[in-house]
Amino acid sequence: MSNIDSFITEILSEDLGPAGRDISVCSLSESAAKKASGNVLVKTDGIISGLWLIEKVLQQVAGKNSFHINFSARDGEKIHAGTSVAKIEASVGILLTSERTLLNLLQRLSGVATLTNKYVQAVSGTNCKILDTRKTTPGMRALEKAAVRDGGGVNHRFGLYDMIMLKDNHITAMGGNIGLAIQQARKSTGPAVKVEVEVSSFIQFRQALEAMPDMIMLDNMPPDLMKQCVEAGSGKIPKIPLEASGGITLETVRKAAETGVDYISVGAVTHSAPAMDISMKIIL
Repeated sequence: MSNIDSFITEILSEDLGPAGRDISVCSLSESAAKKASGNVLVKTDGIISGLWLIEKVLQQVAGKNSFHINFSARDGEKIHAGTSVAKIEASVGILLTSERTLLNLLQRLSGVATLTNKYVQAVSGTNCKILDTRKTTPGMRALEKAAVRDGGGVNHRFGLYDMIMLKDNHITAMGGNIGLAIQQARKSTGPAVKVEVEVSSFIQFRQALEAMPDMIMLDNMPPDLMKQCVEAGSGKIPKIPLEASGGITLETVRKAAETGVDYISVGAVTHSAPAMDISMKIIL
């Protein structure tokens, strides 16, 4: 994330306001300068993500030489409830001012990593990989996609600029002709940019297969139809990767993976991930 420093500045400003200060800490007077330890504790089992952001937050609140961090975990590691993942040595004031911002980031990203990992574990033993989507928190896409990787998932396209995705409305704009839409997409960018097309029926799948996109998305198909598409595409050379998408849950993801699709995209890993419960205990 190239603009991480400006991002941290912005989210800190939500707490510190126009004057740039924590008035609760100011009310402590001399006590705010006392040296203390902030113990970052994970209170539920899960995958930790975003630990590197602790330093980024502290640097803006305190400057580079006003704190020290001892990490006892790494991003992507499975953590059990009650585990300390980091200890921060700093003044009471620095710890209190930084606390909520760094915890918000850790809780959100660890929640994404944890839910992603549940999907990854659910398809374990198959050749299927879990993909994320663009259904991310505005301004946090790079961070949330990194959290997906920490959870064992794979990133799909980052935005509207790095891969062509022809969905139903794109096909409609081309008069309903899937082959023509793919052909036009190829002409617009050249071979360096991958083209994926969404299909929702076996007829559309056959049309897409003939036009040779780089990937085909099977949208909201039942498992038996997914399997039919997998079998129909298995003899194509080169093989075109197939992605299943649309309403797939933890309860149904295994069945979808067992059809033989290469990927399953799950918007829920970013748009519906519950925050991991993480706290900071300050000790003088």
